[in-house]
Amino acid sequence: MGTEALTKLRSEALLLPGADRAELAHALVTSSDAPADAGSADARDKEILRRLGEIDAATAKLIDRDEFRRRMQERLGSR
Repeated sequence: MGTEALTKLRSEALLLPGADRAELAHALVTSSDAPADAGSADARDKEILRRLGEIDAATAKLIDRDEFRRRMQERLGSR
């Protein structure tokens, strides 16, 4: 995959400590993302606050981690 320079860069990147690899991966992914939608951060924040309000009001239906994992595996078709 890729050129000789890419192969060398990949090999060197894989030798980095985990935190450095994560930082590099984040920088690479965000550099290829489309510009952020100006309203998306506001919409996300409003949704988070709405959901937290439901939890505080005890109207949210919460599930534990095992149930969440089971549902996601079922949705993705893997077990």
